[in-house]
Amino acid sequence: MSETMNAIGYYKGLPLEDVAALQDVSIAKPVASGHDILVAVKATSVNPVDVKIRVSAKASQTPQVIGWDAVGVVTEVGEEVRKFKVGDRVYYSGAFKRQGSNAAFQLVDERLVSLAPEKLSDAQAAAMPLTALTAYELLFEKKGLTPRENAETGKSILIINGAGGVGSIAIQLAKWLGMTVIATASRPETIAQSQKMGADFVVNHREDYVAAVRALGFKFVDDIVILHSTEKHFLPAADLIAPFGHIASIVETDESLPMTAIKNKSVSFDWEFMFAKANYDYQIETQGEALQVLADLFDAGKLVSTLTKTYDGINAKNLRQAHADIEADAMVGKVVLMGDFDAEI
Repeated sequence: MSETMNAIGYYKGLPLEDVAALQDVSIAKPVASGHDILVAVKATSVNPVDVKIRVSAKASQTPQVIGWDAVGVVTEVGEEVRKFKVGDRVYYSGAFKRQGSNAAFQLVDERLVSLAPEKLSDAQAAAMPLTALTAYELLFEKKGLTPRENAETGKSILIINGAGGVGSIAIQLAKWLGMTVIATASRPETIAQSQKMGADFVVNHREDYVAAVRALGFKFVDDIVILHSTEKHFLPAADLIAPFGHIASIVETDESLPMTAIKNKSVSFDWEFMFAKANYDYQIETQGEALQVLADLFDAGKLVSTLTKTYDGINAKNLRQAHADIEADAMVGKVVLMGDFDAEI
């Protein structure tokens, strides 16, 4: 008989008011083989994608377990594993189509994983993989910026929704590159977060921020990142982007985007989806490599964790509250569950 473990799951998409939306469950404990490592989860964070997947879930006979950010300790390694050994402390974002980090143990392909930053706590490190990888791929793989300190000095970037999880790390990475960073935020706490992360200027995205950016002395900006409501911000971005500049977004939309608005400036537009590599088995080793670069930057004090909220204990009650934080669409930084996996089955 296979060994079991505690997890937090659901059988179909339900509103959080229903305790079955996220409940403590028991599932089979996986066994490592091939390139997989088995990780004992010590902290896990919650992202907007967690909420999107949960609320849209179809009915299932078996519990669905999600979660895509974690820190933990390696307890088993597959026969093809070369990067890690039992006892290593690691951090990662996992794969979109596999059992997630809302479980006592998780199988992860070693190529998606890095040793965790030594100077960050479990909670601080767990806040980072998904958002940091998203920002890293946006800046260095999509926009083609050079990942070296001060390599992009003199260039400007506009980060729309600077206080969220991705925005908070994108601001820091852009400042590490030497760029002038303009972030958007609309509330006192989000303005403060954007400034804390290093933004040179903050403008209000609920007002005419095109005029506000121009009032700061920028006719155009070299790069723009859209991290909220792509369809709403596309035309303002098209107005502000410099000729031959780049606009990139992480937020899907069902509306058609007026792409001809950027044609005469020879502007490029990119989508970024961090899970595309794992979904299509495309250069997945680059995510583990990027996480190691980021870990080195955290340990060198060049970057700081964007953790802003923690819940002590990994259980369904705390996870429901973390999902509620995300659903309120007012989250600043990242929320993490940490400590023992204390589900009550």
